[in-house]
Parts: sequence; structure tokens; C-alpha cells
Amino acid sequence: MNKLWSAGRLTYAALAVSALLSVFPIYWMFVVASRSSDAMGQIPPPVTPGGNLGANIARLFDNTDAYFLTGLINSAIVAVTVTVSVVFFSTLAGFAFAKLRLRGRNGLLLVIIATMMIPTQLGVIPLYLLMTKLNWNDRLPAVIVPALVTGFGVFMMRQYASQAVSTELIEAARMDGCGTARIYWNVVLPALRPAAAVLGLLTFMTTWNDFLWPYAVLNDPENPTVQLSLRALSDGYYQDMSQVFTGTAIATLPLLLVFVLFGRQIIGGIMEGAVKA
Repeated sequence: MNKLWSAGRLTYAALAVSALLSVFPIYWMFVVASRSSDAMGQIPPPVTPGGNLGANIARLFDNTDAYFLTGLINSAIVAVTVTVSVVFFSTLAGFAFAKLRLRGRNGLLLVIIATMMIPTQLGVIPLYLLMTKLNWNDRLPAVIVPALVTGFGVFMMRQYASQAVSTELIEAARMDGCGTARIYWNVVLPALRPAAAVLGLLTFMTTWNDFLWPYAVLNDPENPTVQLSLRALSDGYYQDMSQVFTGTAIATLPLLLVFVLFGRQIIGGIMEGAVKA
């Protein structure tokens, strides 16, 4: 049995090749970001970093067509706000759907699941008209508010809470005099922390990389998100690929940083969910 579950040399070789193929595009992006645009046409392509990274970064932030620094700040504000909101409301609603006795609970859950079946593109026009009515076009609330709660997050937390949170523990807390809010904060939320970390990472990545909705409502070139700044860099007859790759590399760093800081909790949450399943 131990031999059956032990990894052989072929398994390690396949994992090494898969890891190399996954990491190499990211590595080569940083290589091109540290060189001039001529590196794109070199045969064979360069695989070692150059010495132009500092100059490329300086030119990137001095580019008045992209407003890259503004895009980074706006994306950080939007991504952090949306992530905190989605995690908070999803854990709160998931706890309510899983453990509280609510009239019409199953019907409301079906409505939430139904929202997940509607393509995002179908909601662009109604949302755009609503943002126009609220006079939020070209402002960050137009990007933040529609994403504050997601059906996927509520459904995910509901499924996890139904297994991770003990009903007996909630009843014991009520007998000790705890209200619903205190039960959520002191009992439910710590139990949902692994799944909340996974949801937070997915939400942050999705919000940071979102292009369609910010492109629809943020028409002011001086107030972009980072994805709109990258689009501005790639527009035009002549594309400075060193700047494009430099901007892409800088825009990727927050995602890598989040995964490095919270990777252990995220992997632990995934593994714990797999064991519970």
C-alpha cells in the first residue's frame, strides 16, 4: 500500500516539467521587462535578465498616455474593497443560509444560484444605465459597488458552513447568552477562515484582472485601473513591448505577493475542504 501511494521518479519528472512550463512565461516576462524592445525579435530569444529594468520602469511611470501609477492605486482600492466586502457578506449570508431558520430560505438560495447562471455580459448594459442614473460614470464607485456581493461567494460559504460549523456549538453559544452577531464573529467566522481565504484570493485576482466592466464605465483616460493602463500601453501604431512587459510584470507582482503571504492558509483551506468532502 505504501508503494502504491509513493511518488516515483517519473512523477517527479512530470511535476518538474509542468512547473517549468508554468513558471517560464512569467520569468520571460521579467526578462523582456529588463531589456529593450529589440529582445522580442532576437533569435534565439534571450533567457537572462538585462540591465534596462530601472530605465523601463522610469519610462513607464513617466508615460502620460497610460497613467500607470494612478491605475495601480485605483486597482488596489477597488480590489481590496471588493475582496473585504465579498468575504464579509458571503460568510455572513453563508452562515444565515446554513444555520439559521429563515422563512423562504431555500427559495432565496435558488435565486442566488440562478444569478450565477446569467452571463456577465448580459448585465453590462443595465448596469451601465444604472451607473449613468447615479452619475457614477468615470468614478470608482461604479466599479466597486456592483461587485460588493457575489452569488458564488454566498453559495461557497453556505456549503462550507453547513459542514464546518457545528449546530450544537451554536446552540451552546446561545445558551451562554451570545447573540447572533457575536456567534457569527466568535464562533462561525474562525471556522470559515480557510474557505474565506480561498474566496478572498479568488475575488482579489478576479477584481484585479477585470477589464470589461472598468472599460465600460471608466472612460476618463486619467482615471484608469491597471488593466486599462496596460491597454493604453499597447494601443497605437508603434508598441513599445518593453514598456508593455514592464507594466505587466509590475501588475503581476501584487498577485504573487498575495499568494506568497496567504498561500499557506489558502492551500490549507483547499486541503481541508477536500478532506471534509
